[in-house]
Amino acid sequence: MIVPPAAGEVPPEAPGLYGDRVDFVAAGLGLWKLTPEGYNGVIQRVGKLSRELASEGAQAVSLMGTSLSFYRGPEYNTRLIEIMRAESGLPATTMSTSVLDALAMVGAKRLVVATPYVASVNRLLADFLVASELEVTRLHGSEIERVEDILAVSQEELLRLGRDAMQGVESADALLISCGGLRTEEVTRKLEVEFGIPVISSALAGAWGAVRLVGLSGQARAGGCLFSWDSSNKYNKNIGRFT
Repeated sequence: MIVPPAAGEVPPEAPGLYGDRVDFVAAGLGLWKLTPEGYNGVIQRVGKLSRELASEGAQAVSLMGTSLSFYRGPEYNTRLIEIMRAESGLPATTMSTSVLDALAMVGAKRLVVATPYVASVNRLLADFLVASELEVTRLHGSEIERVEDILAVSQEELLRLGRDAMQGVESADALLISCGGLRTEEVTRKLEVEFGIPVISSALAGAWGAVRLVGLSGQARAGGCLFSWDSSNKYNKNIGRFT
């Protein structure tokens, strides 16, 4: 996993969901500011870190940063995957691609979006989603810029962010919580039960998308409705699961 913070720690969602089946390693980009200028300062290191992870024995590589992969649009997101594949010789994906795949898996087209981003990054996210043939019915952000502040967001604040985003919404296919630095495993199920729609978060979808590169289905016992998916089943909003 290529992660934004310089410390290069594996995000806790991945081993929490799949630690009994997959070993995870990570390398850090050194991002400290969630702005286009911040992304531009580190994104060129993706190829180098892909090579390093391959040399450490990785069997697949994922860029675990949503805004890092959507901020220049869908074509650049695809280009990042091509760079990682070429430099590592391995299957590769990005967190933004994993989010799109997760939304497609639950059949979501009309989205409510909750983010910690500043307005300029939110505009880039909305453009990315619309270009990916999705409809953004409402987008709510909390204007956080520093990576360290993202990591400090509490579970109570996350619940409030999701609820604020859903305020006044009459119809949506899913709630998207964007930003891999938000620790969403605990709140996902609560919000799904409360609002009766799938909740797709960057942190959880990123882990889900990464393990699918090495042949796993992505299913897990925790994490919300995405992780109970079966190809023959339909999402039941009354119980917050596929049935």
